[in-house]
Amino acid sequence: MMGNRSRVSTVVTALAAFSMGAVLSVAMTSTASQGQDQAARPAETPDGRPNFNGVWQALNEAHWDLEAHEALPGMVMQEGVYPYEYARVPAAPVVALGAAAGVPGSIGVVQGDGRIPYRPEALQVKQENGANWIDRDPELKCYLPGTPRAMYMPYPFQIVQGANKIHMNFAFSNAARIIHLDEVDLPPDYTYMGHSVGRWEGDTLVVEVTDFNGKNWLDRAGNFHSEALRLTERYSAISPDAIWYEATIEDPEIFTESWSIAMPLYRRLEPNATVLDYPCIEFAEEFMYGNLRREQLVRRWEGETIIVEITRKIPPGDALHEWYRR
Repeated sequence: MMGNRSRVSTVVTALAAFSMGAVLSVAMTSTASQGQDQAARPAETPDGRPNFNGVWQALNEAHWDLEAHEALPGMVMQEGVYPYEYARVPAAPVVALGAAAGVPGSIGVVQGDGRIPYRPEALQVKQENGANWIDRDPELKCYLPGTPRAMYMPYPFQIVQGANKIHMNFAFSNAARIIHLDEVDLPPDYTYMGHSVGRWEGDTLVVEVTDFNGKNWLDRAGNFHSEALRLTERYSAISPDAIWYEATIEDPEIFTESWSIAMPLYRRLEPNATVLDYPCIEFAEEFMYGNLRREQLVRRWEGETIIVEITRKIPPGDALHEWYRR
């Protein structure tokens, strides 16, 4: 009897070892296959250009503020106990979110001295934008993000590269843009994303973007531009999985001189990397139109240590339409 048990135990152990070995073999084969797939990805397209096909994402804080900035406890602040800048505290719209409402610090992506060369009157508008972020930032209304802002928002985007067209698809707001490498007519009207015409200078893709409608911001800090914006982008391959992105911004109505931003864009290397829809149009409906309901829907939220009460209002006269037009 003991001998039978011993033989059974031996068989079970052998089967378990075999199963574990099979699992490890499959896992190693899968990992090796993924590595081979990445290694087999051509560095160039059939026409000899750098291969930018894939899913990409910026990994920085530029979407908060292009310029260098220190970390903040909240995007919306108010005066604290003491009337000093360092003593300011998160305001009511964000205080319930605690540390999740904070703004990470950044060394900035503006080249040169790191400052955006605003005209005095435009700088005042920028400062007013920052102070009225919730009401003015087009991102909160899920408007199309514009260019270059779409390139460094905290969402992935996909590049599909052809011989005479390059298509970019963005998760945020289902935005998209086409870079034309051939001759095309100008759009019939000014647009959020601009009109992009590209050319190759060696291994660098150079894109001229014009015909903006002037309604976009460049980040959440209130940096903005006008319809006169002319953008020159440069995409240069650092490696098969990284692009050095540069954008030179010219807008004589807002800035005293041209200025540039630069940053790496990284390929998403997950084997199933894709751009999932971020349906912010639906997400923003209550924010956008909740004040127009006959009966207010979102009124109150209560946690263990805080109660948030909301009162919606409708701006008088044309101010309501101006709020949506921003």
